[in-house]
Amino acid sequence: MSERPLRMALIGGGGAAFIGKVHATAATLDRRAELVAGAFSSNPERSRAAASEFGVDPQRAYGSWQELLEKEQELPEDERIDFVSVATPNFTHCDISCGVMEAGFHVICDKPMTITLDDAERMVSTAENTGRVFALTHNYSGYPLIRQARQMVSAGELGDIIAVRATYVQGWMHGMVPGDTPDRGAWKSDPTRNGRAGSLGDVGTHAFHLAGFVTGLTPESLISRMQSYSPHHDLDDYGHAMIQFDQGATGLITWSQVTHGRLNDLSLEIDGTKGALTWHQETPNQLYVRSLGEPTRVFERDPNAGYSLSDAVAACRLPGGHPEAFFEAFANVYRNAFEDMQTVDAGGALDRQGSIYPSVYQGQEGVRFMTRCLESHDVGGASQPW
Repeated sequence: MSERPLRMALIGGGGAAFIGKVHATAATLDRRAELVAGAFSSNPERSRAAASEFGVDPQRAYGSWQELLEKEQELPEDERIDFVSVATPNFTHCDISCGVMEAGFHVICDKPMTITLDDAERMVSTAENTGRVFALTHNYSGYPLIRQARQMVSAGELGDIIAVRATYVQGWMHGMVPGDTPDRGAWKSDPTRNGRAGSLGDVGTHAFHLAGFVTGLTPESLISRMQSYSPHHDLDDYGHAMIQFDQGATGLITWSQVTHGRLNDLSLEIDGTKGALTWHQETPNQLYVRSLGEPTRVFERDPNAGYSLSDAVAACRLPGGHPEAFFEAFANVYRNAFEDMQTVDAGGALDRQGSIYPSVYQGQEGVRFMTRCLESHDVGGASQPW
């Protein structure tokens, strides 16, 4: 393993953008990476002006992602970047990520991975052909108690899984005014840049990924219905998908950005033949496990507790009682991806299927989920094979 910090470039994230700054914070939280370069905007002047916001030398703040790759490849090996984080509008993810991997660099991409299955297949193929690490920031999978839940399900503590419900509801769209351009995320209401999946792509994919991450279930078919209630756009802002999983389990995924008073209310409930568990993102340091006739068990995030399983312990940075939340969970995706980057760069083998962080394959499944939901909705909610 390399002892030096990995050198990071960020594409996107300048100006009023939110998620790019989250990527920069998460990537550098453990001091295993440093941000040294970027193309922070599609506008060259704004990109270079944003360098000071990120502490980047203006000489390495490029006017486009293509320029970034060209100039970084020309640098000596001990100076050039190791990986690129992609925090740009959805429709750009495929071209940028594939270009980065083909240039020899690893990729950490914001979700959803892309907007069409054809693009998703291209990204899978490029990752496989180049041997580069590709991680997708479904950051909620990085919470210690989500990883605790995953290990408990895998070990059979809940018995056979019969149902899973994942819900992500927000209410911020009620503050949108038709005709006004928001300070950030204006592209999300444009189907040519965001894709046809509105709230489905923004928060529904998080709920879908979390359900699969914890249970390990594989979809067989789904039915979906969506609505558009907010007057500022025509994309979906509320929807449900009912999924038939393998092994007979069923699932319900619900997403909304028009539910008054909700902020980032992501929740997961899993029913098994021996017990059930519940977790809420807004109170992420508690996991509830229930069995008929027994008192409710509350698992706290505590790496020193005897009940804490190995994956949960590995995801903790602080002793119990000190809250860990969004940034730390996001950073866990980075930290796990870094381990694979260093393994690959040292000549080791990459096991994409066995990674604990979301890989290009989970990204492809998220795009398939969006596609099947849209197909089902377009035909009145008829069942669609996976």
